[in-house]
Amino acid sequence: MEADERQRLAPFLEKVSIFSEEYLMCCKYVKTVAPGRETLTKKFYMHAGSAARLLEDLLDFHGAKDNGDWYYYRELSAAVRHLAGAAYAQKHIFNRFPHYGLPDLESFEDEGHRTHDYLAATLKRLAPAVTDEAKRLSIRVPRRCYTPENFPRISTPVSLPADIDEAENAADTRNIVKMAGEFLGVADSFEEVGISMKLDPCEMDALVPGQVNEVEVRRHGMVVHNLQSTFDSYIVHGATREPATLKTLRGYFSVVLHLLDLTGTLLHFFERHILERGVKDRHKRVRVRIAELVSPNALLDRTLNYGLYYASLYLADGRALAEKIRDEHIKIGRITVGVPRDLGFHTRPSLLVSRIVDYHGGRVNLVVGEKTFDASRPVMLQYGGGEVKRLDLAEVVFEGNLMALEDIKILASVNYGEDQIGRGIPLPRELSYLM
Repeated sequence: MEADERQRLAPFLEKVSIFSEEYLMCCKYVKTVAPGRETLTKKFYMHAGSAARLLEDLLDFHGAKDNGDWYYYRELSAAVRHLAGAAYAQKHIFNRFPHYGLPDLESFEDEGHRTHDYLAATLKRLAPAVTDEAKRLSIRVPRRCYTPENFPRISTPVSLPADIDEAENAADTRNIVKMAGEFLGVADSFEEVGISMKLDPCEMDALVPGQVNEVEVRRHGMVVHNLQSTFDSYIVHGATREPATLKTLRGYFSVVLHLLDLTGTLLHFFERHILERGVKDRHKRVRVRIAELVSPNALLDRTLNYGLYYASLYLADGRALAEKIRDEHIKIGRITVGVPRDLGFHTRPSLLVSRIVDYHGGRVNLVVGEKTFDASRPVMLQYGGGEVKRLDLAEVVFEGNLMALEDIKILASVNYGEDQIGRGIPLPRELSYLM
């Protein structure tokens, strides 16, 4: 770099040395310590990932992605950030899994240790490359180095007593039913993304990114995150008839959530930083250098044969418990109500009924003669409406979750929210959640 250019970049060079300091100290630390529970802790991974993210943001702000001299340093920071983030998720699983009350399916814990070993070893391989590149770019490498005392483990041999208990209420029951039903829905939809057996390298290459990719995994992860939020916001504060059973179900979607977090993080890293794409030679050369450090086959193996596989396995294993909890908390009923006048079960009545069923959770069917139609799906209600019209019925039967049936009865009392020519009318206060 010529003197004039160095002088022009002096503010950036000073700033990048500041933002690199803790990041480089983390890299020096991981180079020198032996990987273990006492050295590579959650606190270390959080600190290393945060330092790498700040540095990556600084480099991106100054255009490092389009600069041949700085692009490799930028990509190394991205690698450290994502691998540290995945390792943090894995350490969280280590810490919490014994409290979930779940079975150790197919040597899950041993596979978790294998995954952590891979992530730790890869970070250890990346560390010298990071410090060497920093020296090449004349970035100040700090003399100081962290010690294990800087990163203590999160656990201690004691725990606080659980002394908060409250009575169950109706809101708890509705949310329990809804949560269990949504868990089953996630288990069903995840079959499109999940895997039922471990894959060889050729099979993994064929799946990523066409069928299995970051977007699909994170979409399901958000749904599971919402399940956990529902539990913690509306269920955990009330004692229930079988709290241990509910907490076990929470354990299922908690372990799945953290596995999907790990999987999504590693898929993002693979798709964005390892997978071949683009035409710029500089980018291709850097991808090759990063790939040599992280071993793409091993990365995909841990991403799919650990993260995705065990997420699929624990979702499937939790189905029976979710069904049991849902059925125990649902009161089943049957009501007879009038058919929407003049226009029948067209779009508006069908949509409002399905939203009531979705709000309360559980299963509700429209019964027309000998046929039943899933009331959670507007299109099925419209099919049922066709049968009602064919038989020229004035009344129909709904059966299923009694809480939903009570609101369907209210909706039917106002002609399903519309007048005789299909215009919407105000709904009763009890149905304000439909507005």
